[in-house]
Amino acid sequence: MTLETLSTWKSFGGTQGVYRHASRETGTDMTFAMYLPPQAEAPGARLPVLWYLSGLTCTHANVMEKGGYQRACAELGLIFVAPDTSPRGPDVPDDPAYDLGQGAGFYVDATQPPFAKNYRMHSYIADELPSLIEEQFPVDPARQGITGHSMGGHGALTLALRHPGRHRSVSAFAPIVAPAQVPWGEKALGAYLGADRAAWRGHDAVALIEDGARVAELLVDVGDADPFVEKQLRPERLEAACAEAGIPLSMRLQRCYDHSYFFISTFMADHIAWHAERLQGG
Repeated sequence: MTLETLSTWKSFGGTQGVYRHASRETGTDMTFAMYLPPQAEAPGARLPVLWYLSGLTCTHANVMEKGGYQRACAELGLIFVAPDTSPRGPDVPDDPAYDLGQGAGFYVDATQPPFAKNYRMHSYIADELPSLIEEQFPVDPARQGITGHSMGGHGALTLALRHPGRHRSVSAFAPIVAPAQVPWGEKALGAYLGADRAAWRGHDAVALIEDGARVAELLVDVGDADPFVEKQLRPERLEAACAEAGIPLSMRLQRCYDHSYFFISTFMADHIAWHAERLQGG
């Protein structure tokens, strides 16, 4: 698979890059950011990889420029991959609203027109992009972690739950934990997957846990000043589901923090260290 390097910068001894390739899943060009720490230059290196899934309206650039992960990844020897949030282009279906269409793929494989042709973000993130990364970069596929923010936190939780054993570590910043039960998710899942709510359960973290899916443990940070907590995020529903299922959950309510990248960047190093501890060893 041909990979085009769009830009690279030296950062904390490693390399921050932006890359583009033609995706068979989305039928479009897809762009992603990747940080390679200095340890990646060692002969024969195979390093753990942390996937970061972004939220509504974002591209790869938001976390790359505002997330502040490069120093921690350089110190701990983690590769960091940040995909885009949807297919893009003039021929890709869109919507005037910020929470549907381009920039709002919700990490599902759409089944409904006009989105079904291009909006295959679950398969892109779960299968196509990891295969490309393994071919082109010094990653150890046996040592993968995943995290994300808001819509991307939803994606991180659901991908980990749907693919048991693939990710050694799972965390999230202010995730949408039960999209089938909140306005953002009801709008997106209805448009992408249709009116049958049974089809939505495979892309709802709380429903997946209720239906028997499991991960070893979870770390979640939410700001108590986040304006979306009560209506869109509903972290208490994840707490209840994990308690019922016996999944260890560290739910940290961060005082006075909101939904922004000021919040994410404050706790990014904590999450990276947490993942690094669980991704040690072969």
